[in-house]
Amino acid sequence: MSEEILLTTPLDALHRSLGARMVPFAGYAMPVQYPAGVLAEHVHCRSQAALFDVSHMGQAYLTGPNAAAALEALAPGDIAGLAPMRQRYSLLTMAHGGILDDFMVANLGGDRWFMVVNAGRKHVDFPHIAANLPAGVTLELLPDRALVALQGPLAVKVLAALAPEVAALPFMGLAEITLDGTPCLASRSGYTGEDGFEISIPGDRAEAITQLLLAQPGVMPAGLGARDSLRLEAGLCLYGHDIDDTTNPIEAALGWTIPKRRRAEANFLGAAPILAMLADKPSRRRVGILPTGRAPAREGTEIVAPDGSVIGKITSGGFGPSLGGPCAMGYVRADFAAIGTDIALMVRGKPLPAKIAAMPFVPHSYIR
Repeated sequence: MSEEILLTTPLDALHRSLGARMVPFAGYAMPVQYPAGVLAEHVHCRSQAALFDVSHMGQAYLTGPNAAAALEALAPGDIAGLAPMRQRYSLLTMAHGGILDDFMVANLGGDRWFMVVNAGRKHVDFPHIAANLPAGVTLELLPDRALVALQGPLAVKVLAALAPEVAALPFMGLAEITLDGTPCLASRSGYTGEDGFEISIPGDRAEAITQLLLAQPGVMPAGLGARDSLRLEAGLCLYGHDIDDTTNPIEAALGWTIPKRRRAEANFLGAAPILAMLADKPSRRRVGILPTGRAPAREGTEIVAPDGSVIGKITSGGFGPSLGGPCAMGYVRADFAAIGTDIALMVRGKPLPAKIAAMPFVPHSYIR
């Protein structure tokens, strides 16, 4: 895909002025790194604060007195039980039990809900949701809004200096804030394993507000490269790699997203095959993997048992800068999924020793 036909975010000109290397991602021209490099950006996020442009994600409002029930018909999460100004991670499931996408949903109060879905799936997600809404519930897409993620241990200090109310937000809490005279919506969440915020901004004010954030002490821009290494160390799934429409949430170790009430009601799309796998146990499981040596195992690498038989495949893998070595996640046959199990990874035709490991590889630093 040539850059000429790629979509751009409201921050495109700013990325280029900062020297970003732009790459195609989910149909957009996105910064993969800035001059400091992926390693420096990753380390800075873990130690200070990094700012990511995630405006390619899909944002929308769901409105109406039956909006929560309508969404619960399509997702197994507890949407109705979400308190005002709190948000939750959930899944859009399919009739056969696969995952259409993973997403974030927030209760804004007054029968209004805010959703953020993946950039590469919004063209599927939003028509799917709209086609299944009852009368009186509306889906309003927000293509004119930007979204930035301020992540790292200094994130709260940085944002609280501009909007003091965010300091009191709990993990997964939201607040309507004003930045540089502009109303914005901030959630205390992110995709790095660090404390931080995702901030929804009107597109025409995105560049000015992003420059304001970047001007604060301890903040540097970061691209897709660091975002990927950070989320891998945090053990977080990437749609299209670790989960997709062929993946049942139970084998993906995402059963925790389906609370007791929703399991009992069994009235969400795909409930029968998903709950059947919960009862019968999956034949494969998503696991963390630590190679013994220094060579990283990339996506698609075969996982083999000590006898050489193929038992699975890597879905995400690379070098973990904070971990100080390679790490990966993937799916293995259930009888090899126990932590500490010896396996091997076929890298360049050679079996390299590895072990099944607990995730996250680097402890989360969320504010609880």
